[in-house]
Amino acid sequence: MPSPTTAPQALAALAILGAIITAAPGAQSTTAPSIDDLINLKRVASPAISPNGQLVAYTIRETNWDQNAYETEIWVGDAATGQSRQVTNARKSSSQPAFSPDGAWLGFISDRDGKRQLYRIALRGGEAEKLTSVEDGVTSFQWSPDGTRIAFTMTDPVTEAMKEREKRWGDIKIEDQDQRYTHLHVFDIAAKTSKRLTSGNFVVGSFEWSPDGHHIAYDHRVTSDPADGGTADISVYSLDKNTSSVVVAQEGPDSNPHWSPDGTALAFATAMAKPNYFYANSVIATISMGSTTPRVLTEAFDEDPNVIAWTKTGIQFASSQRTWAYLFTVDPATKQIAKHAVRDAWIGGGFSLTPDGAQVAFIASGPTDFPDVYVAPLKTMAAKKLSDAGAQIASWPKHTREVIKWKSQDGAEIEGVLHKPADFQQGRRYPLLIVIHGGPTGVSRPVPYGSATAHPIDAFLAKGAIILVPNYRGSAGYGEKFRSLNVRNLGIGDAWDVLSGIDYLVQQGLADRDRVGSMGWSQGGYISAFLTTKHSDRFKAISVGAGISDWMTYYVNTDIHPFTRQYLKATPWDDPKIYADTSPMTYIKQAHTPTLIQHGDQDARVPIPNAFQLYQGLRDQNTPVQLSIFKGFGHGINKPKANRAAMQQNLDWFTRYIWNQPTGTQQ
Repeated sequence: MPSPTTAPQALAALAILGAIITAAPGAQSTTAPSIDDLINLKRVASPAISPNGQLVAYTIRETNWDQNAYETEIWVGDAATGQSRQVTNARKSSSQPAFSPDGAWLGFISDRDGKRQLYRIALRGGEAEKLTSVEDGVTSFQWSPDGTRIAFTMTDPVTEAMKEREKRWGDIKIEDQDQRYTHLHVFDIAAKTSKRLTSGNFVVGSFEWSPDGHHIAYDHRVTSDPADGGTADISVYSLDKNTSSVVVAQEGPDSNPHWSPDGTALAFATAMAKPNYFYANSVIATISMGSTTPRVLTEAFDEDPNVIAWTKTGIQFASSQRTWAYLFTVDPATKQIAKHAVRDAWIGGGFSLTPDGAQVAFIASGPTDFPDVYVAPLKTMAAKKLSDAGAQIASWPKHTREVIKWKSQDGAEIEGVLHKPADFQQGRRYPLLIVIHGGPTGVSRPVPYGSATAHPIDAFLAKGAIILVPNYRGSAGYGEKFRSLNVRNLGIGDAWDVLSGIDYLVQQGLADRDRVGSMGWSQGGYISAFLTTKHSDRFKAISVGAGISDWMTYYVNTDIHPFTRQYLKATPWDDPKIYADTSPMTYIKQAHTPTLIQHGDQDARVPIPNAFQLYQGLRDQNTPVQLSIFKGFGHGINKPKANRAAMQQNLDWFTRYIWNQPTGTQQ
């Protein structure tokens, strides 16, 4: 990590990003990258375009091994020259860059002083100025239209009653009662004072200023618990009257409000009172101020749209389309939808638009393109690259990725991404490893040198395996009917999709049926657990990351109970059979595949009893098994050393059982 410099020095040091980013360890290697090289890759995120479209701010994430942390700093790219410069360089991280309406300032959040506070820095040069000193940190923020105020959210401090209870009784949590709420505040830049706007027993999520600066629309739910996500409604706060009024209140989630350019209506994402919002399509709807009836705009669009902005050119939204992802515009008057893409085989994200909707900044990648920051006119999408993160992998092996299709057991068409090693030879059969995404409404995309968390795909490719990453039934990007195919069919239908994919690759002469392994995290871990029990005869090795082993155990322990009730259409007390049929533990007596289990001990989404249940069940069958408990981690493993351990364990496990090679590095 570079040593800290002052903000003026950073501003003065104009540099092309590629010249900096290629300094990552391992970037100039002529051989396959190590696990540390993969973790060290710098990654771009959070593009934010200036109001005039001339500048784009974005973040670069670096790995700090000394602090065992991923840290981000902010860069600004010039749309005219294509060059970028670093504007923050402090200890810890700076994130969420946003330009002031006049483009003179860049606001951001940083934890450089220990807690997440709001800062601004002048783009003409100077030190970053700390604006807030709140007790529990700023969550998110937005400039007012005139640039004189900044609205932000923060979580309420611990109550005096909770502090007193801890003094007397120690650290006790009363489930469903010890709630802390997140509320809206506004910071006056000239007066340097903050004012709280909302109060009550609810949590504010996303929010947006009205164009005239007199109102703030925001979504809110009863608690921050994921199980209460379906309670989200939308209100509008009047800064003139200091009051809030509810404008959208339906069953299911209503969220992410955006004002029309004239301030007379709101666009938002909604389930329109559908009870099964986990897998049913959401839609974009609008509501006029003073009306009580939303108008749906995207009922003909068969996917989940994510509202980005309502500009003069229409309502922009992002969405997946099979393995790809694009920006769209819906015309609020005609409901006509237009797609904006650099090319068809394209993965776009992080879209940020100018207020007039003429220019857009984004992150894009593809089968041969590492994710980078771009800017383009919305009409033509003639993109100019502002970062050069892809330079890091220029000399690394050129593995290939292609989208393939096959038929599952019930006739459903399944897609997946097939990764092949750089020296792939047609006519040779390769060991096959399956890497299964989470969700189930996740999606696997063809991107080189993807995120380095637990499964080292590129290390396996370097050893001479082919990798199949299936978009099994339930995956995003394929429409509501496809996402519904694993309802009351979890694990069972998912296994059909994986097994039929294996059979397809064997039939094509690509895969060695006697050297097949599977791994995944979260829902991917669950499917792998299902495969290691019910279909144990098909695999040489399995890795289960944060996976569900028993739906009853999961249901009573998880922080997101509605997920199970919606997918299985019952509670365990209503229909114990469906819970048993879809649980890996039901088939534990059949298990004999060597299985690695990885789990965070603080996982609230898939609590660790699931790991212990599978571990003991496999031990009782005398099946080779290793349980690795990642101390202090929740559902994701998000620190470099833990990622290193998880990836190395998986590399060692499959090296041992797929390649029959000793490793000597088991942890």
